[in-house]
Amino acid sequence: QVQLVESGGGLVQPGGSLRLSCAASGSIFSFNAMGWYRQAPGKQRELVAVITTGGSANYADSVKARFTISRDNAKNTVYLQMNSLKPEDTAVYYCYADDIRSRYWGQGTQVTVSS
Repeated sequence: QVQLVESGGGLVQPGGSLRLSCAASGSIFSFNAMGWYRQAPGKQRELVAVITTGGSANYADSVKARFTISRDNAKNTVYLQMNSLKPEDTAVYYCYADDIRSRYWGQGTQVTVSS
């Protein structure tokens, strides 16, 4: 059973930074892609960033140049570095991973950007 455990969320002031981590229970080489979605209250879940096994990354327009997704294969972990945070980035952030069989989800971590 694949498990994804997120960490790193919290409260930060506008303009601040956070780094989210997503640790997988097994090797992340088995996943075609891993990434992050977010869901704000009253809004649909939206894709924030995705990284493939080969290291190619894509981002939502709203976070380009502010967020960076990366992976550490030795630690079976994917990261989301979030800089220049805005109040509209406030949401629950969910890590996901795709293999040939299914999509797996983490439990989510709250990010709140507020002064």
